[in-house]
Amino acid sequence: QVQLVESGGGLVQPGGSLRLSCAASGSIFSINVMGWYRQGPGKQRELVATVSSGGSTNYADSVKGRFTVSSANAKNAAYLQMNSLKPEDTAAYYCYARSYSRSDYWGQGTQVTVSS
Repeated sequence: QVQLVESGGGLVQPGGSLRLSCAASGSIFSINVMGWYRQGPGKQRELVATVSSGGSTNYADSVKGRFTVSSANAKNAAYLQMNSLKPEDTAAYYCYARSYSRSDYWGQGTQVTVSS
């Protein structure tokens, strides 16, 4: 089992930046992919960005060039640097991890609100 705890959300003005962090514990040796999903008001949960154990990254088109995903070499943490934030980025952001055996794990979520 893997436990994930997010931090770093909050209220930010349009054009601002935030950095989300995700602390992983438990069977972290089993993690192959870490990343972030988000769910806006009245919307389905969607992929934001992921990073594999080999360093490959994947981004939603809507965040390319603005967001950067990274993870610690020990796979015990993941980060999401968010720049040039827009009101449409407002959502609950969830940390995600997938094991080599394809089990999925989720954090509880952290709220990001972009508003003036």
